[in-house]
Amino acid sequence: MSNLRRVLERQQREEEEIRRKRTIEDQEADVEEEEMLAAVKYDAVGVLGILSEQKLTAALQMLAYEASVEQMDEIARMGKLTALECLVRFCDVVENLYTREYLCKPTLRDLQSLLQKAEARGFPGMTGSIDCMH
Repeated sequence: MSNLRRVLERQQREEEEIRRKRTIEDQEADVEEEEMLAAVKYDAVGVLGILSEQKLTAALQMLAYEASVEQMDEIARMGKLTALECLVRFCDVVENLYTREYLCKPTLRDLQSLLQKAEARGFPGMTGSIDCMH
């Protein structure tokens, strides 16, 4: 019984640590996202540059429709380097926001839940199968 209690306490401490790290990382990601969206600049003549919504749309179009940087130059009238920078910054923000939560090592509780669901569906022991990792 004491071994089980120690394991559960350790899991609880690890989960609390993960929650604390997520909070810190969420705050950092929020700052990065704000910086990305607020990066509107005026040129030497005083003309407003590309809006954050345009930059976000360009990044999403490149990802969703496999649009090239040249196509963004034609569609959004955005320079190649600007479109590429928007895509890289967008991907960095998304990665920082979701890496810890979705690409972390599964806990014992996660594995047990997966195995139970898989067994109920007729796939016992599916966690090691590459066919069931999607």
